[in-house]
Amino acid sequence: MNDLSSPNWNHLDRRDGPAVEGETGNAPKQRPRARRRWGGRLFALGGLASLAGSLSLGAWGQYSQQRQTIATAQQERDFAPSVRVATVAPSPGTMSVTLPGTTAAFADANIFARATGYIAKRNVDIGDQVKQGELLAKLAVPEIDDQISQNEATLSQLKSALEQAEASLKLAQVTWSRDEPLVNKGWATQQQGTVDVQTVKERGAGVAVAHQNVTAQESLVNQLRQNRDYASVVAPFDGVITQRNVDVGSLVQGNVTGGTFMFEIMQNDVIRIWVYVPQDAAFGVAPGVDAVVRVPELPDREFRGKVTRIADAQQSGTRTLLTEIDLPNPDGALRSGVYCTVEFKIPRKTPSFVVPSEAIIFNRNGLQAAVVEDGKAEIRKVSVTRDLGTQVEVGAGVKAGDRVILNPPVTLTDGSKVLLEDSKAQPHPATKVEPRPATTPAPRDPAAQSDGVG
Repeated sequence: MNDLSSPNWNHLDRRDGPAVEGETGNAPKQRPRARRRWGGRLFALGGLASLAGSLSLGAWGQYSQQRQTIATAQQERDFAPSVRVATVAPSPGTMSVTLPGTTAAFADANIFARATGYIAKRNVDIGDQVKQGELLAKLAVPEIDDQISQNEATLSQLKSALEQAEASLKLAQVTWSRDEPLVNKGWATQQQGTVDVQTVKERGAGVAVAHQNVTAQESLVNQLRQNRDYASVVAPFDGVITQRNVDVGSLVQGNVTGGTFMFEIMQNDVIRIWVYVPQDAAFGVAPGVDAVVRVPELPDREFRGKVTRIADAQQSGTRTLLTEIDLPNPDGALRSGVYCTVEFKIPRKTPSFVVPSEAIIFNRNGLQAAVVEDGKAEIRKVSVTRDLGTQVEVGAGVKAGDRVILNPPVTLTDGSKVLLEDSKAQPHPATKVEPRPATTPAPRDPAAQSDGVG
């Protein structure tokens, strides 16, 4: 009972005895366990040191990158690119415009038959040069000849009838002159006097009718003779025969509506040029404007002239103005219907400026140009009126004397500092150029490098 109820102190001493060194004889066996505890603590301290080093290295790297980014941004903000510029010049007082044109004869006539008959003689063919009044063809018109002979005979009859009426009038007048004294003295009756007076009036009216008949017949004979003259077809002006539609023996009709088309003649000593000028240049075109005509097939010749006349009304469909130029053509070098180009020297109605094509910026904001003002770029919108290839004409946005940047950088913005290429050795006074910082990685923390924790 005592063994079961009392505690076993010896058992407790064996389990917990090594807790105090020197109390028992087992102390030498407990020292390795204490070393292991101190080693764990040292390992934990080493891990903390390694973690602190890593955090320090990360913070230092981030700080270095932030400094580098700020320095780069500052340098880019203060960096002034070297640019080439060109000075804007005003456009000339006259505008040179080259347009296609067509040559035409100064005068062109289609010769139709006015008399009906057969071609008895033809004197010209296509390409023949003729003079005004020269005989082109002779028609045989026997019907008209017969009509002329018949009406001339009728005219002779009417003239004889006129002479007869005049003789009867003279007889009536003589009779009345004799009977008048007798009637007045009562020796002849009043009836006789009345008869004599009325006879004189009747014979006078007969003479007037005969005169009118003669006049009418003479007009008919003249008309027939005129128709007979139409049998001789002559040239209306100096020119060249460009078309022939009849030959000897051909029957031609002389009616007004369906007359036979015989010849076409063109006046070629003066050539007319037809040009349709578009609206952007039409307001400066007027008679007297200089023009130079060129034909591709005659590369070594230029034909100079002036605007002679304009239509003074633009065509609603094409918005163009018909313009004509008269050119002397004494040697016949120009022909009708030839394609040519016409260069006009048109006075400008509105001012414009010449800008190099390299200075034009095209983006979503439209057409722009960068102008240098006080060492800074000023982006302006421009309106291009004409494209001349290496140059453009600008109507608004710039003025004469402005310096525009050629081939501006894509990073150029409004207000960016720039250096002119001829002065790039001396930076702009408002620009401070600093060397770009190195982009190599920052060195690691020495404490982290000396840490042997691996």
